[in-house]
Amino acid sequence: MTRLTNAFSKKVENLAAAVSLHFLHYNFARPHKTLADPYPRTPAMAAGMADHVWTMGEIAGLLL
Repeated sequence: MTRLTNAFSKKVENLAAAVSLHFLHYNFARPHKTLADPYPRTPAMAAGMADHVWTMGEIAGLLL
């Protein structure tokens, strides 16, 4: 993991931000077919944390 990720940035803060962004997209914006009941849902929707699939605009809006 270290060899592959530190090549892009030497700062731990940037690595943490990139990993956080990946997990946010995976859990809130990417529907999973395995969670389909009756339609594909995100893990956050399945857990009751969200009521819709988030768009990239909504994720980018969190930065403001």
